[in-house]
Amino acid sequence: MPAEPTQARRFSKARAAQSYALLEDYVELIDDLLTATGEARATDIARRLGVSHATVIKAIGRLKREGLATSLPYRGVFLTPAGETLAGKSRARHRLVVAVLTAIGVPPEAAEQDAEGLEHHISPATLKAFAAFLKRQG
Repeated sequence: MPAEPTQARRFSKARAAQSYALLEDYVELIDDLLTATGEARATDIARRLGVSHATVIKAIGRLKREGLATSLPYRGVFLTPAGETLAGKSRARHRLVVAVLTAIGVPPEAAEQDAEGLEHHISPATLKAFAAFLKRQG
């Protein structure tokens, strides 16, 4: 068993990642919707995430407080430059995790589903190792 401070630090990091994962999922989805349809409405976000409209409204409020999104009445949600950057980074991590999982034989649909959780909790060191692994597989 690890020392208490080490274990506490690990758990603290996991809790922070879970909280931030929500923001990443939202900005990535908003970016996808804006790219695909030109708008990201709360009702569309709720349906795609499988959550209630009220949950989405609360999350949009948090995105706005964090400086990641803006909204206009009857026009939906838009990402700020910071939100767009976060969406791009999240998407890149997701793609890298999927690529590694499929490279080791995980079926594509399972890799996509598993990457949804892994992408938010993976360290920069592991991402770097994943990229190096894929480069060697080249």
